[in-house]
Amino acid sequence: MRSALAATLLVLGLAACGDNSTSTTPAPTAHEEVHQEGTPLEEASARTPSPAGARVFLIEPANGATVKSPVTIKFGIEGMDVAPAGSETPNSGHHHLLIDADLQDYDAPIPSDDQHRHFGKAQTEATIELAPGQHTLRSVLGDKNHIPHDPPVQSDVITITVEE
Repeated sequence: MRSALAATLLVLGLAACGDNSTSTTPAPTAHEEVHQEGTPLEEASARTPSPAGARVFLIEPANGATVKSPVTIKFGIEGMDVAPAGSETPNSGHHHLLIDADLQDYDAPIPSDDQHRHFGKAQTEATIELAPGQHTLRSVLGDKNHIPHDPPVQSDVITITVEE
C-alpha cells in the first residue's frame, strides 16, 4: 500500500513539474468572485477595453463659459465611434454627461438620474435645463451596457456658470 501511495505521489509530482510553459491565465481578481447564482462577477459587469488614445471631450460649452438655460451640449470623440446603447459595434460607446457629480464606481453601469444623463441613442448634441449658478460637467463614454470602458474614456471636468 505504501509503495502504491509513493508511486502515485511521484507521478503527480513529476506531472506538476513537467510543464515549463508560462500560464496565460491571469491571477484571479476581486472581480472574479462568484455570485450566488454561480455566474462570475466579471461576466456580469466586465468592462469593455478601450483603444489606446481614445478620448471624449466637450466641444460646447467651453470651460469657464457663462451661458443661459437651456444649455446646448456638444460632445466630441476621437479614436472610437458613437453607437447606441446595446450595440455590439467594436470600439464604440455612447455619451453620458455627469453634472455636478463624480463617477463613484467604474465597474458598474453609470446611474441614470438628474446628475448622470444618458445619451444612449448615440446623440452627439443635447439641450438641457440647468439651474442658475455654477456647474461642473464631464462626459464619460459608456459601453453597450452603460459601463465605462477600461481604461475609462472621459473628458476633463469643465466649469460653467448659468445666468438667470
